[in-house]
Amino acid sequence: MKKKINMSWKGGMAFETELDGHKLIVDAPEQAGGNDLGPRPKVLMLTALGGCTGMDVVSLLKKMRVEIDDLNIRIEANMTEEHPKQFDDMKIIYELSGNDIDEAKVKKAIAMSMEKYCGVSAVYRKAMPVDYEIVIK
Repeated sequence: MKKKINMSWKGGMAFETELDGHKLIVDAPEQAGGNDLGPRPKVLMLTALGGCTGMDVVSLLKKMRVEIDDLNIRIEANMTEEHPKQFDDMKIIYELSGNDIDEAKVKKAIAMSMEKYCGVSAVYRKAMPVDYEIVIK
């Protein structure tokens, strides 16, 4: 299955695309020639990872009948100093809360996302270490 997007230049450093019926603008800060109209492209890589694994985990926990009240996903990534500036490692911190959360099922759901289902993490792991941590509150 092939996916395509179209990026339309909006002046300065801004580009706009439409993804699944939603418009998205990426831009640079003013000091880099942009107008700060949207997020930077590289940070969207972190958003893609968080969204991909988050959706997996919610879906898997629901199938496992694990009720959670909240799931927060933090992603920490190290960016290199030299050009091309790129992430050279990422860490996902899954923070869950709820009553009587089955920790074994949570660990299984997250491992399944990271090892089998999340296509974003699969691609990133080919380029850098991607680790994770689970915090149950």
